[in-house]
Amino acid sequence: MEFSINVPQGAERVTMLGLSDRNLKIIREALGVTVLAREGVVRVTGDNDAVQAARGVLERLHAAGQRQESLSRQQVVDLVGRAAAGELTRASPGRGQAGAGADDEDEAGPAFDGPAWDDHLDVYAAGRPVRAKTVNQQAYLDTIRDNDLVFGIGPAGTGKTYLAVAAAVHLLKRERVKRVILCRPAVEAGEKLGFLPGDLQQKVNPYLRPLLDALGDMMDYTTLKRFMLSDVIEVIPLAYMRGRTLNRSVIILDEAQNTTRGQMQMFLTRMGHGSKMIVTGDTTQIDLPEPAQSGLVDAARRLRRIPGIGFVTLDKQDIVRHRLVQRIVEAYGPGEHEQPAPAELADGEGGPPERAGRGRATGRGRGRGGVDEGGAG
Repeated sequence: MEFSINVPQGAERVTMLGLSDRNLKIIREALGVTVLAREGVVRVTGDNDAVQAARGVLERLHAAGQRQESLSRQQVVDLVGRAAAGELTRASPGRGQAGAGADDEDEAGPAFDGPAWDDHLDVYAAGRPVRAKTVNQQAYLDTIRDNDLVFGIGPAGTGKTYLAVAAAVHLLKRERVKRVILCRPAVEAGEKLGFLPGDLQQKVNPYLRPLLDALGDMMDYTTLKRFMLSDVIEVIPLAYMRGRTLNRSVIILDEAQNTTRGQMQMFLTRMGHGSKMIVTGDTTQIDLPEPAQSGLVDAARRLRRIPGIGFVTLDKQDIVRHRLVQRIVEAYGPGEHEQPAPAELADGEGGPPERAGRGRATGRGRGRGGVDEGGAG
């Protein structure tokens, strides 16, 4: 069987074929096909299945070239691997030709990424890999891997934020995303701090410190500073998210129980192509004047039946901080003024699909005994 595809000129050609036709060499060696690039056309010949796999890869490389989106060698290898395994469906008619363009981004964009991770994160803290320590924590990581929008709800110390940041750093290191954005609502926890001295960054820094602490555990100071100066990593107040569209990014919203309904809607609609969003919160620690107006509570009720949105509920059994933290959470318990338990928000009649259910129902409990992930939960 033979297949041919037109190759663009200039920078788009390099983006599609790679430096020194690197991408064609990967296709040739991995799929066992004959690949020739001459006079602006790539011709592929070989067995039917292998040629079809090469076709799917080349069409997506063409679409990436038109967007001037250069793929790393590992991303191309992952793409070829998916094609060889039959996981890469053929593009719609006309894709890969001159008319393909921005309309393909929604489908083609995520296809470049390959699997986010297999069974572990490429993230280390204090020289040890960051891993789940409970069944629910593993379910949380699995849900982040398999869904573009995930809600992690649970009490303090369960690793909600820490594992979310670890997943984001992993995806950044593997070049699955280009940026990591971490944000929190700037809500005072029962105290009126009044006027704070300093510039804007100094004023909001106390609210964002838990996110910075988690990042500092997983990246050396020099790299973290370089990434923040170049906006590869942003740690910002929630209010600064308005009006933005974030493509190929991991966006984490921490302390989401302190958002209003309007703020939550604004945040969720920032998601662009190839992005993941992780929303974390504890419905027993709402600091809003009107707890019933919490955007997290409202979102859990509105979105729990939508396929593709994952909900994981962590509980006091998943607390991995000091052993006394679990007993403190049990001692206080939910009071009369607090919102329903997270389980009531994510479950119910006509609840979410299998992967979007409670963490306890979906976890597989791998990797016990890793780093204490509760640092910024």
